[in-house]
Amino acid sequence: MKEIVNVGLVGSQFISSIHAESLLQCPHAKLIGVASPNREHVEAFARKFGIAQAYTDYRELLQQSDLDMIVVGIPNHLHCQVVLDAAAAGKHVVIEKPLCLNLAEADRMIQACHDAGVKLMYAEELCFAPKYVRLKQLLDSGALGRPTLLKQTEKHDGPHAAHFWDVTRSGGGVTMDMGCHGIEFFRWMLGRPPVKSVYAHLTTQVHGDKTQGDDNAVIIVEFQDGTIGIAEESWTKLGGMDDRAEVYGSEGVAYADLLHGNSIETYSMKGYAYAVEKAGSTQGWSFTIFEEAWNYGFPQEMAHFVDCVRFDRKPEVTGEDGRAVLGVIFAAYESARTGRKVSMPFRTDAVSPFALWKGSTGKA
Repeated sequence: MKEIVNVGLVGSQFISSIHAESLLQCPHAKLIGVASPNREHVEAFARKFGIAQAYTDYRELLQQSDLDMIVVGIPNHLHCQVVLDAAAAGKHVVIEKPLCLNLAEADRMIQACHDAGVKLMYAEELCFAPKYVRLKQLLDSGALGRPTLLKQTEKHDGPHAAHFWDVTRSGGGVTMDMGCHGIEFFRWMLGRPPVKSVYAHLTTQVHGDKTQGDDNAVIIVEFQDGTIGIAEESWTKLGGMDDRAEVYGSEGVAYADLLHGNSIETYSMKGYAYAVEKAGSTQGWSFTIFEEAWNYGFPQEMAHFVDCVRFDRKPEVTGEDGRAVLGVIFAAYESARTGRKVSMPFRTDAVSPFALWKGSTGKA
């Protein structure tokens, strides 16, 4: 058992700030380095979070002999190579969602980490959000009976970084960015049964001047046991984040809203700053959280992944889970392209979900 896990961050923008804040709350983790291409920004990031070493090339970070694990929070199109390099260096990996751009990359990443004997851990924070953990406990206890329908909604007014708007870097729109949350939420809540089929309706309603990707999505996931999951994802909802879930069973129903009930309903004409930068404007009505990262499960998630390294345990959410989510995302874009339900498993060598949707698949 390792008493302390030495952690490096790859990335120094929005999500890496949350990772740093969360890891600083973990008594068995020590942040020893951060890597990001912009020297001025990465050095300022290191000073802010008390990180000793800052690098402009992540490969220099990977060369540090005392480094145990990296947490990757960079644009989607860069995920695969960083994971391959980390595996070659013998470092455990926490990778932000979505896992990567396509299924071929996913297979390479999973195989490389397997061959190197390192853990590939998929950062899906909804599996650690306290309200959702309690919701799963209710379902698992039998309090709601047999699950019949699950719903998950995540909506705000658009992503916080330019690369999300660029489909060549992101691989898709809101379905790729936020639909992945709903898909893994359903799988986790139900014990990860096989997916039978996927039907999706994707549109670009508001942000056509910024992206070719979808900014509104409704995704219907049918599981082999007959349970249905419906994910509603949007980049067009004004007034701050909306994140909620519903579980319907044969003997009960439960609603969980991550923001209402433990937040301050706030109206501000000029807006205000969060503890860490986040998506969405705070002008007008919004929901102010005292401890936002904890509310979403980020510190709990990072503590879990650190303990997986310390005690050599299997993570709650793995690279294989990330690949399964990506497979459903590809099926959703195929369904939106054809207007038909797509049976699972769905196999494709498209370079990205967006390329599949628009009929220019290329080869992965």
